[in-house]
Amino acid sequence: MRKYLCAMFALFLSGCASVPKGLAPVTGFQLDRYLGTWHEIARLDHSFERGLTGVTAEYSLRADGGVRVLNKGFKQAKNEWKSVEGRAYFTGDKGTGSLKVSFFRPFYGGYNIIELDKDYNYALVAGPSRAYLWILARSPELEPAVLQKLVSRARELGFDADKLVFPGPAK
Repeated sequence: MRKYLCAMFALFLSGCASVPKGLAPVTGFQLDRYLGTWHEIARLDHSFERGLTGVTAEYSLRADGGVRVLNKGFKQAKNEWKSVEGRAYFTGDKGTGSLKVSFFRPFYGGYNIIELDKDYNYALVAGPSRAYLWILARSPELEPAVLQKLVSRARELGFDADKLVFPGPAK
């Protein structure tokens, strides 16, 4: 767990709470509809998630008006669940899907929702640079056509979609 936490620290120390150049977070965003559990369908790989399957992110309201973030994944090599809790806050207007998230205060990284299904069933999320990308869904699987649409969209936006990792369910 210590290695996982140290890697998360490095990500947010090196990153910033910004939007990658040329990208725009969604507008008309409604936090209450976004709260709850999201499953990681795909990601650009990083050491802090390497080897994790069954990855989920659970978002809930904090007493201070922010968002509690609980990330969890199964590390098959050690046969154990890993989790880390953080907090997120809007970087501006609450109707725009741009937040800053921290797992190690005072360091924050960008969390930018750049595509969002009108029914809040799936999302494309960018970090502070094009090195960080996640495809999230409310269920552990997405229809192949929807997944292909999101992968294509990521490619159009300048992400290296050929390097996406598809972690699948916990094994």
